[in-house]
Amino acid sequence: MGLRGPMDIMVEETEVKYRNRTAGPVLREGNVTVMVSDMNSAIQFYVEKLGLALKSRYSDQFAQVVAPGLTIALHPADKQDRRLGRSEGLSIGLRVDNLERTMKDLEGKGVKFGRVVEDGPVRLASFKDPDGNPLYLAESRW
Repeated sequence: MGLRGPMDIMVEETEVKYRNRTAGPVLREGNVTVMVSDMNSAIQFYVEKLGLALKSRYSDQFAQVVAPGLTIALHPADKQDRRLGRSEGLSIGLRVDNLERTMKDLEGKGVKFGRVVEDGPVRLASFKDPDGNPLYLAESRW
């Protein structure tokens, strides 16, 4: 069963419990940490443009934004941090019911997309946050 969020974002909900055979639960929850150069700009992008919810903010030191089944931690990068926007091999995906409608809504808020890619029964549209970190929308036709 999936949960619907803002802009028809659909995230599948599955409860998974990892257990150490002798000590009980090992993992409680997880998140993706994104390094950002400007906390206000990052929060504006993830909350106002993408429609995620602001869960917590600790001044300009740390913030969390959430979608059903996903927590993104925003952390300020060191001024010389060369990792900004260089998330090679990692991107954040958001599943949507209607790719065109969601893209049009986000384009109206200033989000710029690359071309739409067909990957079997999945259509993908890539974009970046203000620091160049990669994200994508995915529409499944299964």
